[in-house]
Amino acid sequence: MEVIQRLPLLTIRAGPRDGTQWVERLKEEYNVLIKFIQANQANGNDWFSIESDPQGLKWKGKCSYVHNMLRYEFDFQFDIPASYPATAPEIEIPELEGKTVKMYRGGKICLTIHFKPLWARNVPHFGIAHAIGLGLGPWLATEVPHLVDDGFITHPSVIAQRQQAAAATAAANPSS
Repeated sequence: MEVIQRLPLLTIRAGPRDGTQWVERLKEEYNVLIKFIQANQANGNDWFSIESDPQGLKWKGKCSYVHNMLRYEFDFQFDIPASYPATAPEIEIPELEGKTVKMYRGGKICLTIHFKPLWARNVPHFGIAHAIGLGLGPWLATEVPHLVDDGFITHPSVIAQRQQAAAATAAANPSS
């Protein structure tokens, strides 16, 4: 949270329909994202990567969360709404769709109760880095442990161990 508090606030109130002002807003967005990523890396907390299409309208990346000493990694994506920055982006983690009630159709994570009111109070100062740091990050911290503990997601190394154990059992007990 300390890293997010040190992020610069954005100043340009412009969205995808605002032509050259949108280009200036995108420059601000990229600068804040770079600072956020650098601060996370400096603190040994490199938990997401992100990229956009050339227009800055479609974004995708990878995010991760460590639970029980295992790093769980997910693809995420979002589109910039036409009414941005008045409307926050809806972050999707498609591979988790249907695995938690704190998600909407299409794998959109639920941010309505806690994050969206905060976003609304901080327009136009919040941007993509804030959505990731104050939306996606806390959602992962809340949901991943439950998804793991309830058996909805399994770490690849655990799956590999189970497969090795099954193969060893099958080799030790060949059927006649």
